[in-house]
Amino acid sequence: MNSTIKSAKDLGRLYDLPRARLFTGTPPIEAMHNLEKTLSTSCNLFIKRDDCTELAFGGNKVRQLEFYLGEAVARQANTILITGAVQSNFVRLAAAGARKLGMDCHIQLEERVKKNNPDYYKSGNVFLDHLLGATMHSYPEGEDEHGADQQLKTIAEELRLNGKIPYIIPLSPNHLPLGALGYVVAAQEILEQLYAQQISIDEIIVASGSGATHSGLLFGLRALGSNIKVRGICVRRAATDQMSRITDKCRKISTMLDIKNPVVKSDIILDDTFLAPGYGQAGKDCVEAIKLCARTEALILDPTYTGKTMAGFIHRVKSLNAGQSFLFIHTGGTPAIFAYMDDLA
Repeated sequence: MNSTIKSAKDLGRLYDLPRARLFTGTPPIEAMHNLEKTLSTSCNLFIKRDDCTELAFGGNKVRQLEFYLGEAVARQANTILITGAVQSNFVRLAAAGARKLGMDCHIQLEERVKKNNPDYYKSGNVFLDHLLGATMHSYPEGEDEHGADQQLKTIAEELRLNGKIPYIIPLSPNHLPLGALGYVVAAQEILEQLYAQQISIDEIIVASGSGATHSGLLFGLRALGSNIKVRGICVRRAATDQMSRITDKCRKISTMLDIKNPVVKSDIILDDTFLAPGYGQAGKDCVEAIKLCARTEALILDPTYTGKTMAGFIHRVKSLNAGQSFLFIHTGGTPAIFAYMDDLA
């Protein structure tokens, strides 16, 4: 079994910070016996179903938004602003969370992915953004985090002049990663589930994009005394660049919680083997992983995050002969698959 779970006091100020509850219940941890059989592995494979976080098709961003929107409510905001890629799960869920709390939402979509397929610009998350009644904006650059944030500030100022109280969910890593706290909470939840189900896990594998989920989960596990390895599969940038992001976010989490940072450099494990051909684009291994999981476990994965992460998960499992146990974090992204039908055909 995994190490004894420490108490919530080991997470510092976590439960004193503003939080808007956006889902109920506990996403399950399930065994993936069909995938084990198909891969002919003696490893034990499990999945944490954070695609089941209820709000508007769910996903990891629901946990993150609880802290951003909690702060927005505390500031008496009535309009949420957020920026992201065209098929961003984060902006879709920000719009949903805003509506759930009776707020308006302004979404700014960035041109991060070069796609000629018209479905990419009108289906999936984009369709849901419109259905949720978000006010849409565009930003021409896909790798200009500071510029995207600055344009949000410009929009926010216009809203203030019209009597609105805006709250910006920032993109740039220069800001405190409030959303990462959602996965500090998740770390405690996962340890409690593993204890209750009498499951021992050697390694957790999770997508590493913005780094909020990866850093929050890793920080939470270490703060609670768990030494389970956390392997981040890079979906946005190379491992060398991602390393500094995860390191910085862990440092900022310790500041927000007012506790010592329990994460050391050797804790941060990154794999960018499946990043190609780039962010938001599906490579061969990614497509194969998506199809395999649909046909063995009825799991719907997406090409940007979970598909690449599952490709890394499968590769990791195949590289080991011993009967170790692995946990895959399903971070959602289900609607985006409809924008990639040509890639998956």
